[in-house]
Amino acid sequence: MGTSRRNVVVGVRSAVLSVGAVVLIAGLLLAAVVLGDYPLTPGEAIGVLTGATEGFARTVVLEWRLPRAASAALFGAALAVAGAVFQTVTRNPLASPDIIGLANGSFTGMLVALLVLGGGWPLLMTGSLVGGLLAALAIYLLALRDGLQGFRLIVVGIGVSAMLASVNTWMLLRAELETALLASAWGAGTLNTVTTANAVPAGVCLLVLLALLPSLAPALRQLDLGDDVAAAAGVRVGRTRTAVIAVAVGLVSVVTAVAGPISFVALAAPQIARRLARAPGIPLTVSALTGAVLLLGADLIAQHLVPLTVPVGVVTVVLGGGYLVWLLVHEARRRP
Repeated sequence: MGTSRRNVVVGVRSAVLSVGAVVLIAGLLLAAVVLGDYPLTPGEAIGVLTGATEGFARTVVLEWRLPRAASAALFGAALAVAGAVFQTVTRNPLASPDIIGLANGSFTGMLVALLVLGGGWPLLMTGSLVGGLLAALAIYLLALRDGLQGFRLIVVGIGVSAMLASVNTWMLLRAELETALLASAWGAGTLNTVTTANAVPAGVCLLVLLALLPSLAPALRQLDLGDDVAAAAGVRVGRTRTAVIAVAVGLVSVVTAVAGPISFVALAAPQIARRLARAPGIPLTVSALTGAVLLLGADLIAQHLVPLTVPVGVVTVVLGGGYLVWLLVHEARRRP
């Protein structure tokens, strides 16, 4: 099969997967809106969205359930795209913001803003962004030797992540009990704190960052072929890598500021999307939709399918831990 024909087949398969994922996301959003202690019928939920239904159902849908469900979809997409960027830049399926320490760095910045500066949500988001950027810079500088290699980046990131996790624990132990409990629940990765007040500005920030990626996607695909090939194709490797990493860190930081560090979505979604699309590289659109499905599904499990309501991060850790074991075994068998 020629290269052009293969690209057409991959494009058609990705389009079909995208349509199917959008339908599945719509179904999960509807389920998230109608399920709960105050159950609604699909007709009532749709009536609220179209303005035909008033009363308490409108409050339940528009103020309580829809912001959380929509945030789960958007946050999942943002984390998946961030993971796709790091896995493409490093050409390693184990490269993920939560594995290499960026999520912990964002959480550290958020804890400093909360426990030391005592700020509101804008300050928390700023602290999360600064913490993620500083963690990314530290990892980049420590891993940079004769070029940036994916394996070295992951090993350095794991070490930095462990140190940041210790710093986070130390700050929580020194905080007041009520604040520490709130921050600890946040640190597990939860959507319980999502409201319209923080979901709307976070959503705007994420959409702006996601809108930057299409212009960087062609260069990102060249980077997936290697630095030498990308440079030969006219790509400014250093500048492009810095730009896409900055966007990815921004995506992770905004999500962390609202929901805490949600693990394994950024790791698993890009590889699942790549295998479903059977693409030579990681498709960003399919990855984003896969991440939305994963986090929406995990949140439904966390709310309705376990005996006690747990943070969504607990569910993603359980599901993602199994995936990580499989991926490590798969990668070990591929190496001679």
